[in-house]
Amino acid sequence: MKISKIILFLFFISVSIVSVKAQSEDEAVKMCVNNYLDGVSKGDGAKLNQAFHPTAMLRTVSATGAIQDIPVAKFVASMPAGGISTKGGSTKMVSYSYVGVSALATVELIFGDFKYIDLLSMLKFGNEWKIVSRVFSRAELDAQVKGMGASSSTVVANAPMKAAPKKSSTANVKPKSDDGW
Repeated sequence: MKISKIILFLFFISVSIVSVKAQSEDEAVKMCVNNYLDGVSKGDGAKLNQAFHPTAMLRTVSATGAIQDIPVAKFVASMPAGGISTKGGSTKMVSYSYVGVSALATVELIFGDFKYIDLLSMLKFGNEWKIVSRVFSRAELDAQVKGMGASSSTVVANAPMKAAPKKSSTANVKPKSDDGW
């Protein structure tokens, strides 16, 4: 009886440790995204530097159709004093996901008559998440993020997948002489 109580106690301890680790990982990803949103909103370079890896790149497509790369240092330096909130802007986290050492977040930077939709790619360095890439688009205010991560109402969890068509066995098929093997 005493052994079963000890085993039960150890089980609950291990489950709570896993739960706390998952919760803290979740919070760490959100903290990185929130550092970015706070930095942009308030023009806080320290918060932006906490959010970004020093080698991060910001990418978009220019008016001419070419890829435009902006180093993170240039982005942070060009942040207006007081941030976008002084220009009537606001920020919003749309979604985020993570697995292993990689994460992705979708955020909106909303201005008076347009918004930027940012896709933030993050990697985990030690115990810290850092944005390594910001891919962004300027969009109309009514533009909606589309795709699987955009709305939980359109995703069917655990939907059965169609089985792949069964292939005939090639175990006894003699290879052609010119097949390269």
